Amino acid sequence: MSVRPASVGSFLRAAPPDRLPEAVAEHLRTGFPIDVVELLLSDLTMSALWPVIVPEAPAGGPLEQRCFGSQQPVTDGSNRVLLPLTTWGDRLGVLRVQFTGPPARDVIAELVTVADELALALRAADKDTDRYRQVVRRQRLTMSAELQWELLPGRSLGGERFQLAGQLEPAYAMYGDHYDWALTDDRLTLTVLNGHGDGIEAALLTTIAVNAMRNARRSGAGIVEQAELASDAIYARHGGDTHVATLLLEIDLTGGTVEAVDAGSPRALIAREGDIRPVHLEQQLPLGMFGDSRYETQKFQLEPGDRLLVVSDGVHAATPAGRSPYGDAGLLSALRRTRLQPPTEAVGTVIRGLREYHGSAEQQDDAVIVCLDWLRRTA
Repeated sequence: MSVRPASVGSFLRAAPPDRLPEAVAEHLRTGFPIDVVELLLSDLTMSALWPVIVPEAPAGGPLEQRCFGSQQPVTDGSNRVLLPLTTWGDRLGVLRVQFTGPPARDVIAELVTVADELALALRAADKDTDRYRQVVRRQRLTMSAELQWELLPGRSLGGERFQLAGQLEPAYAMYGDHYDWALTDDRLTLTVLNGHGDGIEAALLTTIAVNAMRNARRSGAGIVEQAELASDAIYARHGGDTHVATLLLEIDLTGGTVEAVDAGSPRALIAREGDIRPVHLEQQLPLGMFGDSRYETQKFQLEPGDRLLVVSDGVHAATPAGRSPYGDAGLLSALRRTRLQPPTEAVGTVIRGLREYHGSAEQQDDAVIVCLDWLRRTA
């Protein structure tokens, strides 16, 4: 008996939000000769895949990691099929299915649809159960990190015209660094923020800024009004005693034009045909330093195939143990290693390079990197 995609979706919608893995396993066993079904979710550092149905089982191995990284189904000689779980480019994990015999190719194609349905259901269910978050957290978050992770739009986003990914470091003890994005029609709005200070105060500051910018953006405002509303909100609460350094970008996905409001320390770089160069923008005041602050946009141009990277000062200005800033040479070296990687892998490569640069020195600041590939023009 074959499992039809529509019935899979209906079955998942009828299941309790915390029982989706078991619901899929039960449903698959009614249609295929299957021994074992397991759902593996990526942890916050995107470095390991952890089982959900049998939590005490080992983390996913090289084949699971290959499936997660390539975003393609993977099979091996043991009748095992691995399928990526992804929604709109946001990678969640891997579905592992062990058959009693070699699966047919048309069965694998059908399982891809099952995995897609499960990924959508998991994303929707995440608001109503803590089960999946408990799996991906391998240690307790600080309160500031809890606030930051709740604010994130996702870990990656993609389509025919672009691929986008972001990563936070350290995952379990963030402060004020953050990113946000939103896609509407042909416009992608992207912001990277660095809230001043440490601990929960920095996280609360960034929370105000992000929600103020979202409030303006969702009312139809452009990035200038987004910056000004956020600046006013921060100043009204803190009277200029603190601020949020922010880079706001609005990217035309049809023509590649980027409008920018540079309000502080995050930096942008473009990788083009093997060359990496900084985007030179006139820096304006960070958000919240003065009342009634006003901002202006600047423009730069992306070419098809360009990679745009935005990093917070925790990346480009990191000076562990008195070394020169990571952005002077170490960052460029790490970026060159990402040339053949998609953004989802590239952000991890840069973060690992940052950790290696610190060596045994403790990381003094949190860090954000966002990577965007503009793939091509549309007709």
